[in-house]
Amino acid sequence: MNRNGMRPIHPGEILSEEFLKPLGITITALARSMTEPEAELIDVLGRQSGVGAGLAGKLSVQLNTTPEFWLNLQSTFDLRPAQIERG
Repeated sequence: MNRNGMRPIHPGEILSEEFLKPLGITITALARSMTEPEAELIDVLGRQSGVGAGLAGKLSVQLNTTPEFWLNLQSTFDLRPAQIERG
């Protein structure tokens, strides 16, 4: 567990729970609107891959956020194991 007691949250979970579900957007529709392979977004949602700069930019345009929002989510998730290890 980390210092604040929260579990690490992957950007794919935020994408699903805070954007796709409330807005009623399917992963297929989002992928098409971003001209991204659906498989890439499925991998992010399934926590099999992360959000890089290119995808962050496209998500920000489609979901009215910023690229930094997505990159910060990813970097925070990536840093959690080191923070946990250090205690």
